[in-house]
Amino acid sequence: MFKKILIANRGEIAVRIIRACSDMGVRTVAVYSEVDRDAPHVRLADQAFAIGPAQAAESYLNIDKILAVAETSGAEAIHPGYGFLAENADFAERCVEAGFVFIGPSAASIRAMGDKVEARRRMIDAGVPVSPGTGEFSGGAAEALLEAEKIGFPVIIKAAAGGGGKGMRVVESADELETSLERARSESRASFGDDTVYIEKFITRPRHIEVQVLVDGQGHGIAAGERECSIQRRHQKLIEETPSPVVDADTRRRLGEMALAAAASCDYVGAGTVEFLRDADGSFYFMEMNTRLQVEHPVTEEVYGIDIVVEQIRIAAGEKLSYSQDQMIPRGHAVECRITAEDPSQNFMPCPGRIEAVRVATGPGIRDDSAVAPGYEIPVHYDPMIGKLIAHGKDRDQALRRMDRALAEYRLDGITTNMPFLRRVLRHEAFVAGDLHTGFIDEHHDDLFSERSRRVEDIALLAAAIHAHHCKLSASARGSGTHTQKKSRWLEVGRSRALRGG
Repeated sequence: MFKKILIANRGEIAVRIIRACSDMGVRTVAVYSEVDRDAPHVRLADQAFAIGPAQAAESYLNIDKILAVAETSGAEAIHPGYGFLAENADFAERCVEAGFVFIGPSAASIRAMGDKVEARRRMIDAGVPVSPGTGEFSGGAAEALLEAEKIGFPVIIKAAAGGGGKGMRVVESADELETSLERARSESRASFGDDTVYIEKFITRPRHIEVQVLVDGQGHGIAAGERECSIQRRHQKLIEETPSPVVDADTRRRLGEMALAAAASCDYVGAGTVEFLRDADGSFYFMEMNTRLQVEHPVTEEVYGIDIVVEQIRIAAGEKLSYSQDQMIPRGHAVECRITAEDPSQNFMPCPGRIEAVRVATGPGIRDDSAVAPGYEIPVHYDPMIGKLIAHGKDRDQALRRMDRALAEYRLDGITTNMPFLRRVLRHEAFVAGDLHTGFIDEHHDDLFSERSRRVEDIALLAAAIHAHHCKLSASARGSGTHTQKKSRWLEVGRSRALRGG
């Protein structure tokens, strides 16, 4: 086993990896940009090194600086987390060339799955279903129209090197095709330096369902169930859960077999996720493979009783999997909410700022994976996600109730977050019924962003502010020796009703 690991990342995922290493008795090295000098991951690591200014290109994406720190610190392995360099094949290759173990798949596997056209070809060869579509498409609007008419509208144009919703355009009719093709190529070129695209059938009201796989270097692999990730905004996930409300045991087994076949098609070793779209008729189609740790991995850990990060590290160290497929039995239900410093009422505008006070949600079945602390200044330079809240229960109903309670308890003073919005989604009757699809937020926009919803939210915030002020006055009174035991009953009642949404 490794003695020291460098984490080439920041925020909550760096904290998560540091904790896993601590559990294994492995020392950790953090890297940080100038604005992250006081970040929680810097304080938690055994060693920490500055690697440059706030701009990611000069710090967290600077391969030379990260490898130099690995050399200086005496690290033996490098964990990329997710985002930044996690799916950068060149980084994986350079780590190995410099004598470090890359905690992830090989550069060849990353390249094979990173090229969406190549991945699609491999899936067809492996017998994994893909939606009707083209291979690599380099033609103009006229050729694109012929292909689209063969497939049938609506279609979706995707960047071959894409991810995160970049370089994607849904085309409803022939009139939109030329403009959408130009925009998809332009965005792909700007985001990935490659304007190669392909065209495939757009699945209407699909569910986004993914499967967690782990494969060791001895050829043993497991599929650790599925995750429902259909609650999204602009292709970015907001809420995830496992098991999916629409996946039964037999379907779960078939999905697992398809996911492991997908991994085998590129000689995959490590932790990865195979993503599928589920059509309304129950058909599943391969979408892509994420060759890294997923943001939503905790829900799988809670339901299947495994530590995916620890297994990642063990596999990278040459050890065999700790689990077999027959041990992958789901127990209960788990849901995750991504906590972001954003204002949903202002088109999810990022709201960086200083966290004045923190009250973390606790209690039965609640897990907080975050990188927040009083006094920490959330930078404007990175993704606005600051943490993840996970609730586990004996069934979906209990897990959702626990999540609602935890979101009500969670407090981050000084910044605006999406937590009230997440509560509205969780309470929506369609969500409670499990009627989910990737266009859920757009379809229920009026319910989720209605004036009444905002009024209830404002009342809750006002009641909390009054309560905090009352506590401050009480503390002041105690200090002056004039404290009274009386409490304002209307404050308590008002706050209780506001938090219930009444």
